[in-house]
Amino acid sequence: MKPIRIAALVAVGAAVVAFAGVGRPDLAGGASEPSGGITVSGTGTVESVPDEAQFSLGVESKGGTAREALAANSERMRRVLAALYAAGIAKGDVQTQNVSVSRSYPENGYSADNSVSVTVHDLARAGSILDAATNAGANDVYGPTLTRSDQHELQAKALRAAVDDARAKARILADAAGVQLGSVTAIIENGDEPMPMYEARVAKLASSAPIEPGKQQTQATVRVTFAIG
Repeated sequence: MKPIRIAALVAVGAAVVAFAGVGRPDLAGGASEPSGGITVSGTGTVESVPDEAQFSLGVESKGGTAREALAANSERMRRVLAALYAAGIAKGDVQTQNVSVSRSYPENGYSADNSVSVTVHDLARAGSILDAATNAGANDVYGPTLTRSDQHELQAKALRAAVDDARAKARILADAAGVQLGSVTAIIENGDEPMPMYEARVAKLASSAPIEPGKQQTQATVRVTFAIG
């Protein structure tokens, strides 16, 4: 029986060696590890002047009962919406944000609120549109949030600039290391939101509500790996 046990141990040892070769193909087949590369980060920035604005316009009304407060508020908001549409705002650019009724203290009555988000595509008309809304009864105005209508195109330009920046850095590293820069093997994008960058430039509006567009930066950051030879 003793020789049989020794033979079994030898068989187990051979199996372990075989599986070790499967787990590490470089040892099993004698292949060398893959060559490395150069990995760098690149940043692209595109500056632009905003051409759109988004505002929040609200109406607050009070009443002795919740029904009275809501009725007065609804009528007032209808006038605000009519003024916006008459000023050239499309219905697709107006969206209700909030409608609420709550107890008002210490008057012992009720307060109703209704607010809408309004997008103005012509920044030069933003002031006159705000005037029209406030004259119609809007008494809560917040904003603006300034954006670009071609934001997708600006983001694409920033991405291209980021890749160019990464390639320039990789070439410097390759020259310093004395190797040949190869093709791109991997790209990872890290998205960035547009960032405002203000300057002293005020839009000339016909109304008393000037809007300062300033500038904004659209940035893109990428991480690129290049092969080397």
